[in-house]
Amino acid sequence: MATNRRKTNRVKKEETNWQERVIQIRRVSKVVKGGKKLSFRAIVVVGNERGQVGVGVGKASDVIGAVKKGVADGKKHLIDIPITKSNSIPHPVDGTGGGAKVIMRPAAPGTGVIAGGAVRTVLELAGVRNVLAKQLGSNNPLNNARAAINALTTLRTFSEVAEDRGIAVENLYI
Repeated sequence: MATNRRKTNRVKKEETNWQERVIQIRRVSKVVKGGKKLSFRAIVVVGNERGQVGVGVGKASDVIGAVKKGVADGKKHLIDIPITKSNSIPHPVDGTGGGAKVIMRPAAPGTGVIAGGAVRTVLELAGVRNVLAKQLGSNNPLNNARAAINALTTLRTFSEVAEDRGIAVENLYI
């Protein structure tokens, strides 16, 4: 019986095909009574390239520990996003995070991910293949990643909008 459990655990780990990408590792220090205490802060994006993505931050005395904590934090803050058949987003959207603002627009198939820095990483790990994005304001990677997540959470499909309005999807364009 123990062997069956092991097999199912392996299958579950293979199904949840998570990818992790470190956006930034920064050495931070805290001034304490005895001097300065050094630690590392890691900003990590976690996604399965099928519509689920999350941003996490981890801090530890070593880099590996900080990245592990960042991955765990990212998996806690996962969001689901709708992706169209052309691997794009359903409609134009804006998002903010701290002093950063991000604008995203759907793009035709074959365009690719036209975005910079942290926003590009978030979109790639979310599974979006064709999108135009622009970062405005801050160039802080954490705030830009959070702005991208904020923008992606506000995405809605046409069927969701039609259901909210109480009309058929065909009548949505009239």
